[in-house]
Amino acid sequence: MPTTELAYRVPYADTDRMGVVYYANYLIYFERLRTELLREHGLPYRRLEEEGLMLPVIEAHCQYRASAHYDDLLTITGRVAAIKGTRIRIECAVYRDELLLAEGYTVHACLNHIGRPIRVPDKLVALADRK
Repeated sequence: MPTTELAYRVPYADTDRMGVVYYANYLIYFERLRTELLREHGLPYRRLEEEGLMLPVIEAHCQYRASAHYDDLLTITGRVAAIKGTRIRIECAVYRDELLLAEGYTVHACLNHIGRPIRVPDKLVALADRK
C-alpha cells in the first residue's frame, strides 16, 4: 500500500515562544495524516462514524529527531502498518525537505456504535501494508 503524504505549513499557533513547534502538535499532525489517509482511500472518518465504526487512539508514540519551526513546510507521511484482531497501527513521519523531524505511530481500537471492540472490517484491512 502506498504511503499517504500531506503537505503542511507550520502556523505561528503551532509554536512556542521560541518559534519551535510544540511537541504535542506532532500527535495532531499524525491525526491530520490519518484523516487524509482514510479520505484518500474513499473512507472519510465521518462516513465510518455514520456506519457505527469508531477508531479511538489507545496508544501513541513519537520519537523526536529535530525541531520544526514557524513557517516550515512539512511533509507528513503515513501508512497502515499492521492490523491484528480489533487493532490498527498507523505509522507516521514528519519531514522538512529530506530531514526526518519526528516519527511514530498510533494504535487504534476498532469499536462498534456502542463502544464494544469488533474485528477490523475488510474495507480497512485492505489498507494494510503488505510488505
